[in-house]
Amino acid sequence: MGAGERVIDCENLTRSFPSGIALDALTLDARPGEVIALLGPNGAGKTTTMRLLNGVLDPDSGRATVLGLDPWIQGEELRRRTGVLTENAGLDERFTALENLEFVGRLRGMGATETRRRGNELLERFGMSHRADVKVQGFSTGQRKRVALARALLHDPELLFLDEPTSGLDPAATRDVVDLIGSLAADRGRTVVLCTHFLGEAGKLAGRMAVLFRGVLHAFGTTADLAAQLWTGFEVRLDLGGTASRELLIRLGALPAIVQAVPTEIGALVRVGSRDDVPLVVATCVSAGATVFGVDPRDPDLEDVYFALEARAAAAGVPGAQDERGMAEGPAPDRTVDGPLVDAIGSISGDEP
Repeated sequence: MGAGERVIDCENLTRSFPSGIALDALTLDARPGEVIALLGPNGAGKTTTMRLLNGVLDPDSGRATVLGLDPWIQGEELRRRTGVLTENAGLDERFTALENLEFVGRLRGMGATETRRRGNELLERFGMSHRADVKVQGFSTGQRKRVALARALLHDPELLFLDEPTSGLDPAATRDVVDLIGSLAADRGRTVVLCTHFLGEAGKLAGRMAVLFRGVLHAFGTTADLAAQLWTGFEVRLDLGGTASRELLIRLGALPAIVQAVPTEIGALVRVGSRDDVPLVVATCVSAGATVFGVDPRDPDLEDVYFALEARAAAAGVPGAQDERGMAEGPAPDRTVDGPLVDAIGSISGDEP
């Protein structure tokens, strides 16, 4: 694809099931070498989105092109160029780790020699070479995830759909997978659609995020762009050794550069027009007799933005907007249909919201 072309371009994608609407008029895009994070609680429509875009689930309405192809007419051709990792590994218990990869390589039309070479290379990359010839039946969750990641990367796909890629992994393996995803995008120009409940890893990897609640897209963009829509000004946390006095807060609030000044346990949180206003804030505190132990100017991160969007949706009465308060701490993925062949090549015929 050309540098200026969109890898994913979808508009008004809608899909319903007997239980209700899983996705309602979704519009988003992805560019070459970009990581897009799909964020939201259970039932938000994240897995449905990935299945639609990979051409294994038909929409009720809307349109999309993925890698320049129509997912629902050219699905087989599309899936030869994409890699899929579902939240559950779905490995064949009868096979060894390497045999699971070789099986998928044959399904994809890869030669036996190339499949074995590539499979061994990937198992070594994920620290599983010592178990290449061991049946996966007794593997731990983390070991299964590593083999499944190797399987998704076996044919060097241009586009990756990753559903909870680090769930079940220990900290060292999580770091390795996050680094790998980043290098695939930055160094290899691969595009990644990342579905995760771990906001920290999404913040490290994603250029843009799409936040969904109950099938509806509530925000899509970079952290900085979404923060600018949510808040006015630049945030500064002041460590004053104790809660700021009412008099100091009034004095700070009177400054034209101050948008907001509120007390905290150790000082104050001040929102100013820009970073250039920070010295004036510090000087005002000092002239008022306060001791400034620390100044922490910071831009909102992805977690700040996500939880602000969640709170705004909940305040507007959006169902399910605060059903999953564990987003940042642990996985709680959408329900999936799993199986060795399903996970290996994405041949999923049904879904649920």
